[in-house]
Amino acid sequence: QVQLVESGGGLVQPGGSLRLSCAASGKIADIYDMRWYRQIPGQSRELVAGITSSGITNYTDSVKGRFTSSRDNTKNTVNLRMTSLKLEDAAVYYCYALIRSFVTYTLSHYWGQGTQVTLSS
Repeated sequence: QVQLVESGGGLVQPGGSLRLSCAASGKIADIYDMRWYRQIPGQSRELVAGITSSGITNYTDSVKGRFTSSRDNTKNTVNLRMTSLKLEDAAVYYCYALIRSFVTYTLSHYWGQGTQVTLSS
């Protein structure tokens, strides 16, 4: 059983910062890509940031220079540091990981439960 658990969402003012974290647990052999998506009600889920197992990152244009993704492969965690937050950053943020099971040795996609980021002045 593999599980992703996010934390760190909350209420912040525009211009503020938040740090999201996501921890993978369970019978894990390898974790490949880890990503952060966000979703606004009524809209499709949007890829925000991704990071490979070797630490190569990519970001959607709207967050470049403001968001930073990092991971700790020894702890199976991925973080998203969000700065200079804007009203349009408000959404539910989801962690995603491509993980190889230690039990079946198959690759599967896993999602966290989501964490709410709210912007309010």
